[in-house]
Amino acid sequence: QVQLVVSVGGLVQPGGSLRLSCAASRTFFRFDAMGWYRQAPGKQRELVALVTSSNNKDYADFVKGRFTVSRDNAKETVYLQMNSLEPEDTAVYYCTARWGSSASWGQGTQVTVSS
Repeated sequence: QVQLVVSVGGLVQPGGSLRLSCAASRTFFRFDAMGWYRQAPGKQRELVALVTSSNNKDYADFVKGRFTVSRDNAKETVYLQMNSLEPEDTAVYYCTARWGSSASWGQGTQVTVSS
């Protein structure tokens, strides 16, 4: 079983930045993809960004140009750099890692964008 440890989110002012990280407990293991989802109150969980083992990246339209997903394969760690944050980005952010037909989820971390 793979455990994913997510960094703490926080409270950020509109226009601010925040970086999330997610480290897998299983090293020297190549995940097919790692990335981030989010869930706002009253809404379904939605994809934010994914990065594959070959560094192909997929972003939700609402974060393109503002968020950047990156991955350190040696450390099996994925990052989410969030810039120009908006109140609409307020949500619980979840990390995920996929391999074959399997997937693991990290604990959610709250990101609140408010003045």
